[in-house]
Amino acid sequence: MLNKNKVLGKNAIAPNDPIGFKFDLIKNSNKKLAYNIRLSVSEFTSICPVTMQPDFGILIIDYVPKNWLVESKSFKIYIQSYRNYGIFHEEAVMKVGVDLFKSIKPVWFRIAGYFAPRGGIPIDVFWQSSKKPNNLEIPELKNFERKLFNR
Repeated sequence: MLNKNKVLGKNAIAPNDPIGFKFDLIKNSNKKLAYNIRLSVSEFTSICPVTMQPDFGILIIDYVPKNWLVESKSFKIYIQSYRNYGIFHEEAVMKVGVDLFKSIKPVWFRIAGYFAPRGGIPIDVFWQSSKKPNNLEIPELKNFERKLFNR
């Protein structure tokens, strides 16, 4: 069921940075069905690499799995590894997206990152792997940013 279990059922400490992190994966037992999985990270934090001030954001990830699912505890540990890591918003969203995409190799993948304003300017970053699949319920992100950070 799991491949190379590192963290599930074990005490795990978040690494100091996300470089080279390997996710625990779960075999998709519903491969014959097309369905969407949403991961919502409501408290994403990282450090500005210039000012060393904390940055706060929300990440929304949708994916249509193929053979593998990401195991949620390893995903949480990975996200925690950004807490004291210096990285710009755009780079953080793309790194999370690409790392997860390469690991699970889904049919389709999308990530949205909404960050609290810095100097009055919010930064939102979006990436998806391809066109959205048809005949599958994938919630829209439209107007989502207006509900965040008192924008």
